[in-house]
Amino acid sequence: MSGTLLETINADLKAAMKSGDAARLGTLRMLAAAIHNREIEKHGKGGLTADDVLDVAQKEAKKRKESIQLFMQGGRPDLAATETAELAILKVYLPEELGEEEVRKVVAAAIKATQPQGAKDFGKVMGAAMKELKGRADSTLVTALIKEALSS
Repeated sequence: MSGTLLETINADLKAAMKSGDAARLGTLRMLAAAIHNREIEKHGKGGLTADDVLDVAQKEAKKRKESIQLFMQGGRPDLAATETAELAILKVYLPEELGEEEVRKVVAAAIKATQPQGAKDFGKVMGAAMKELKGRADSTLVTALIKEALSS
C-alpha cells in the first residue's frame, strides 16, 4: 500500500460514511474499489506505490470526463451532471492540471531535447513530454500540441 494519498482517500471515505454524504461516499467507494483491483493485479509484485494510487485516480477521472462528453452528446444532461459531480470529488485527489501555455513550454522543451526528425519521432517526444507532465496534463492535449509542433 502507498502512503499519504491512499490514507487520505480512506480517511475521507470514513468521514463520508459518518456524514451521510451519499454522492461523496459512492465516488470514494468506487475509487477505493479501483485501487483494490489494481492491488490485486499487482499481487506478488510488491504493494502499490503512491504513483499507482495516483494513476488509478487519474484513470477514474478520465473515465468521468469521457462519460460527461458522451452524455452531453447523447442529450442526457442529468447523467452528465452526476458524472461532473463525481469528477469534482476525484479532482481533490489529483495534482493541479497545467494550462495550455505551460504544456506548450514543456512540449517545446521535449522537442528541443529529443530533436525529432519529423512526425515519425512522435513517440520519442511524447515520452519525454509525459515524463515531465505525468499527472499534470491531459494526454489528449499533449498529443495535439506535439502533432501541431511536428507538422510545422
